[in-house]
Amino acid sequence: MSGGKKLMEHRVVSHAEWVEARKRHLGEEKKFTKLRDELSQARRDLPWERVEKDYVFEGPSGSRTLDELFDGRGQLVIYHAMFNPDTASDQTTWTPDAPCFSCSFWMDNFDRVVVHLNHRDITMAAVSLAPVSKIEAYRKRMGWSFPWYSSKGSDFNFDYHVSFDPSLAGGAGKADYNYSEVTVWMSELPGASVFIRDGGKVFHTYSTYARGIDMLNVAYHYMDLVPKGRDEGPDGQMGWLHRRDEYPN
Repeated sequence: MSGGKKLMEHRVVSHAEWVEARKRHLGEEKKFTKLRDELSQARRDLPWERVEKDYVFEGPSGSRTLDELFDGRGQLVIYHAMFNPDTASDQTTWTPDAPCFSCSFWMDNFDRVVVHLNHRDITMAAVSLAPVSKIEAYRKRMGWSFPWYSSKGSDFNFDYHVSFDPSLAGGAGKADYNYSEVTVWMSELPGASVFIRDGGKVFHTYSTYARGIDMLNVAYHYMDLVPKGRDEGPDGQMGWLHRRDEYPN
């Protein structure tokens, strides 16, 4: 299990001792809940920036602007899914016909909540550099219902710092990711961006990357409840993870 401790080596106590330990931990959880609420409010209070560029995306029904991705709602969350067949050879996590398996895991996690988000004036969509034909083939393979668009030919992925010059892959250079200059090992990395429409204009309100997208993965929250945790390696990689239809029997 995580941390190198075997389950049988874990401390075992009486019920009374267990309840006392749980109460102490509950106090820490309540502090965290209060801090999380404060942090969430601070996130909502961040300033906005107007989106000045005219981005165009391709979907199964044709071209759409960023404004049209809202589907008539006021708020838009975009998951930046790592799927670019043109650079699949410099990646280790996907093939030309499938996105990064970790991104597939994240998209599994939000697919079934999209209907609830829609009723809170939120449209949830994914965007990738892959062409629409490959996106639609994989979306159907997974049985997903959320909208997923191609930004191929657009600056969108690069402007929001989730795609980079392929020549930088493998640690050949640095790029702006997660609000700092980092060594880039792949030509794409994950993230999520939030937009709002107000007065006929579109504004960018928030983007998060790396561990910041953990909040979008409900499976992680369940894993964090159990003794074995996420079973992540020292580098944060999950060797057990597969695409939903690729787990061994």
